[in-house]
Amino acid sequence: MQIKEIQEYAQIRAKARAYLCYIIGRNISQNMESTTLDTTILSNLQSLNNAIPKAETVYALDAQGVQMTANISKNKKLNGEGKGENRSNRAYYYKTIKEHRCTLTDPYPSMISNTMVVTASFPIYDENDTLLSIICVDISLANILRMVSPSSIDSLSSQFTKIVYAAFSLALGAVSLLLFIKGITSFMSFGFDFTNIDINEMFTSTILLTLSLAIFDLVKAIFEEEVLGKERKNHSNNAHQTMVRFLGSIIIALSIEALMLVFKFALTAPDKLQYAVYLIVGISLLLISLSVYIRFNHTDSKHKKSK
Repeated sequence: MQIKEIQEYAQIRAKARAYLCYIIGRNISQNMESTTLDTTILSNLQSLNNAIPKAETVYALDAQGVQMTANISKNKKLNGEGKGENRSNRAYYYKTIKEHRCTLTDPYPSMISNTMVVTASFPIYDENDTLLSIICVDISLANILRMVSPSSIDSLSSQFTKIVYAAFSLALGAVSLLLFIKGITSFMSFGFDFTNIDINEMFTSTILLTLSLAIFDLVKAIFEEEVLGKERKNHSNNAHQTMVRFLGSIIIALSIEALMLVFKFALTAPDKLQYAVYLIVGISLLLISLSVYIRFNHTDSKHKKSK
């Protein structure tokens, strides 16, 4: 689920940064004299930790990026650790130095808790605009989503949607299996007596197997994307891959059906051959429509990225 959570975080990142910077700013002033750093700033870290209940750790760095306070955390394993560690190579340190303002990092794996976390960093300056300290708040990726966008993760509606998609996946998987069995039994009913093979039965078996494959492909896409939350393989195309792959399989099945009708009507009822032609025209229009849909979505994706 982490990939889906990262995508959701990208959408609410600006809101999350504004919220966390506001909370930190309410508890800690951004400008003060260096003589008041220890007494005013560092003593407020505990109140800041209380103000953000879902914070993993709260700590302060000096101007060189060395952690000047021990971790303040509700987690006993993290509380009291980290003092004296050099954090100058961390993104939240040098990004704050560069931007000269409160920042929020991309998700990264925590070496201590082994979870994906984000860090809000809040710089403290003196009256001469000299950096005194950077206040850091680590929050797990799941918790930042719960704080800023509660409906995006583990809400009742989200869990219910996953259960529904899982149920439909199982049902469609059963249908795919039944079509596969029917297609195999229909084909194998001739045994090894190849002289009695019926071409119509072979086409029927082919259609059943193709539909089985199409439904299985649909089930796989639904289960991976909606239940497991895996990322789509094609990042450059925002078109719904489930629909595209399913319609592609249906077009193949209809094309086989049209080919069967052409042979059947050509041998038994030439006067009905135009119906096979109608089906081929319909398949062509469906294929053209799908191609236009993919093309426009691909162009729209490029346009959004260029912005």
